Amino acid sequence: MAITTEASRLGTSAFSDFSPVELRSAADVPNVIAAVYRQLLGNDYLMASQRLTSIESLLTNGKITVQEFVRQVAKSELYKSKFFYNSFQTRTIELNYKHLLGRAPYDEAEIISHLDLYQNKGYDADIDSYIDSPEYQANFGEYIVPYYRGFATQTGQKTVGFSRMFQLYRGYANSDRAQFAGNSPHLATELGRNTASAVVAPGSPGFGYRPSGKGVTPNTAFGGSAIYGDRRLYRVEVSALLTPKYPRVRRSNKAVVIPYEQLSDYMQRVQREGGKIASITPL
Repeated sequence: MAITTEASRLGTSAFSDFSPVELRSAADVPNVIAAVYRQLLGNDYLMASQRLTSIESLLTNGKITVQEFVRQVAKSELYKSKFFYNSFQTRTIELNYKHLLGRAPYDEAEIISHLDLYQNKGYDADIDSYIDSPEYQANFGEYIVPYYRGFATQTGQKTVGFSRMFQLYRGYANSDRAQFAGNSPHLATELGRNTASAVVAPGSPGFGYRPSGKGVTPNTAFGGSAIYGDRRLYRVEVSALLTPKYPRVRRSNKAVVIPYEQLSDYMQRVQREGGKIASITPL
């Protein structure tokens, strides 16, 4: 049964008839390992050399449960390199909720709780708090791979979690490291205000674009512009653009208005600078 009649547009079709992956026999091990990597690594690409073969063998030989395998992957250098070392702490917490509990944070108190736990007891203790929680045990137990619960209506699931999942999940083919908003927190503003976000489809123009506080590019150019006259104009929103200033790792968002004839050249320049086109809209 479809999660919503707009499942295809919202990118949730893959979860309409989804069945949790469970370890019941030795034949299930390969599927379980693949499902854990896909869930915990946010659908990010995994090379053969990155696989955690030592803990895979423990699961294969029945020495650890799926729950323990999930725990070890979440504590691994592989997971940290993708979602911890280069991310804001609040973004890491958002992803921990998504990867380990299958939902978005419900309120700012949950974020603060994990921030305090990390500061006082460290990374491993924080990971343990998700996996040893009654919520994890009730939904996944020892042998079910965590999955996205945030799309389904269920007992104990707050309604606000449904819309917030769409801020963290951007379609089945997308990965958590390829979103326009990058490593910055996706939910900080609405959690701080205790508001609910609108459900935004993965391909919606402008999703993930965060306008700069300095200067606002016009959304319309009715009647043409002083620079380009009455030529066809387009507003291009660009995310994660590498700036030429120090430090080189700093990235920014910007919007420009350019004529149709310059679109191709501008898009190629953005790609060379490591940016992503968030949207192109006619003015």
